[in-house]
Amino acid sequence: MATALASLLLGGPGAAASPAGGPGAPPGGGPAPLTVRTDAGAVRGSLTPAGHGLFRGVPYAGPPEGEHRWAAPRPVAPWKGVRDATEPGPLCPQVPSAYAPIASEEEDCLVLNVTAPRTVRPGHRAPVLVWIHGDGSVGGGAFFDGRRFADRGVVVVTVNYRLGVFGGLALPGLEGSGTFGLQDQQAALRWVRRNAAAFGGDPRNVTVAGSSFGAAAITGHLTSPAARGLFDRVALSSGEGMMDMPAGAMGPEVPGYEWFVWRTGHEMEDVTAEMTRPLGCASPDPARTLRCLRGLPVKRILAVPYIMNAFQAFGHDNRTLPELPPRALAEGRFHRVPVLSGATLDEHRTFVGMRYDAVNRPFTEDDYDQALTRAFGTRLAAVVAAAYPLEDFPSPALAWSTVVTDRMWARGTHAQHTALGRHVPVYAYEFADRDAPMYLPLPGRFDFGAFHAGDTPYLFEDEEAVRRFTPAQKRLSDTMTDFWAGFARSGTPNAPGLPAWAPYRPGAPVPYTQSLAPDAIGPVDYAREHRLRFWHHRAR
Repeated sequence: MATALASLLLGGPGAAASPAGGPGAPPGGGPAPLTVRTDAGAVRGSLTPAGHGLFRGVPYAGPPEGEHRWAAPRPVAPWKGVRDATEPGPLCPQVPSAYAPIASEEEDCLVLNVTAPRTVRPGHRAPVLVWIHGDGSVGGGAFFDGRRFADRGVVVVTVNYRLGVFGGLALPGLEGSGTFGLQDQQAALRWVRRNAAAFGGDPRNVTVAGSSFGAAAITGHLTSPAARGLFDRVALSSGEGMMDMPAGAMGPEVPGYEWFVWRTGHEMEDVTAEMTRPLGCASPDPARTLRCLRGLPVKRILAVPYIMNAFQAFGHDNRTLPELPPRALAEGRFHRVPVLSGATLDEHRTFVGMRYDAVNRPFTEDDYDQALTRAFGTRLAAVVAAAYPLEDFPSPALAWSTVVTDRMWARGTHAQHTALGRHVPVYAYEFADRDAPMYLPLPGRFDFGAFHAGDTPYLFEDEEAVRRFTPAQKRLSDTMTDFWAGFARSGTPNAPGLPAWAPYRPGAPVPYTQSLAPDAIGPVDYAREHRLRFWHHRAR
């Protein structure tokens, strides 16, 4: 199933992984060298004319190759001399997609990138923001430019981790099954605790942030015993941690799931058996199967159709995730840290648009009727159709997008805010810019609105987005970055000169949610806007 697209589509055309034009590339001239010592050895980054310290492709774990493929991340082998860190490291194995035309077969990919504010001063202690990119099958940390946060005094770390089958494969008896990508992220967070000070960061003030699949991973970390003490705050954007999926929501061929991103160990093993069957490694002995799979070239594994997309979920009932994360969150068993969390106004338009109208395959009235029946059954479909009549929408595609946005995304987001808000400070938001720049290279016309993860380029520098921003959108971007940077600094987005942002209080008649739109920042009744009372009584 497709989850987050933002790791690449929101990197935008300007997000090329090269020192000349890529994320973090210094404007107006070449960089000056800059050397910092990590616990594994010295790295040479660059100091830009603007004063940012840039370090790329810094290893945080050893190569997951050979017998270390589908194993816990191992320590980096120390090196002598000074390691070059002026160019991004390799992406983890992935295949091109319609929205991300990139590929990699390189397993030695567990690297991260650091953007330090102005000059690197080891005695200075700046807040640290660690970014976990979205999508479980494509992307990499180097596509996200942290200079906007660095300008506000925040050290930014972006991370590569194992994707798709390389992060989620599961076999009976295999320690860590279904969680290798999560384990990589935790290894990166441990690296940050050990090394942040060398880059001017405060190792005791770490915010882990992510969008979509990345945000879902972070909800897993909130409940993972192994992640205890690895972060001090959490920022979640368009996360699916407490979201289910009605049948057909992600396409008519996709079944419904009780949870969007969580699977039992047995379910992950079943996916592995089905997807790896063409590789000829099936055996009654799981150890023999594993040896065979570890011996295959990356290219051969990636050639299996959909093998990367099939693993965009995390396994639970294991050492990394001992229990189902949404149950643990609902029952208050999670690490107590402040949370900034939200979603977009039109989450599901991305997924409907890129499958139908935006590729010149109109979603018709018949499609709408069939989608409602598939998702809710004949009786409830009629009730939903009456609540969301086609005449209320410009097109059937927008009607279906709204139904799924409200039923799946908003309902899951509301449940997450309610569960977290009972125990820790939560600052809830809704990104509501319906003119946000869209980067999908699609031939058809479609109103994507405030689409899934459309807030990402408002936080991370992107040349194409900045060129397309109106003055009001540029102000919104500045304000949002101020909010996030303030949260990373102090645990609250509130600061002098910014619009007030009250905490989300589950017991309030209307829990506070901050709507973020150009020149229109203020409270919104999130439950009313997305008809959550209706869905509360008719969700099952």
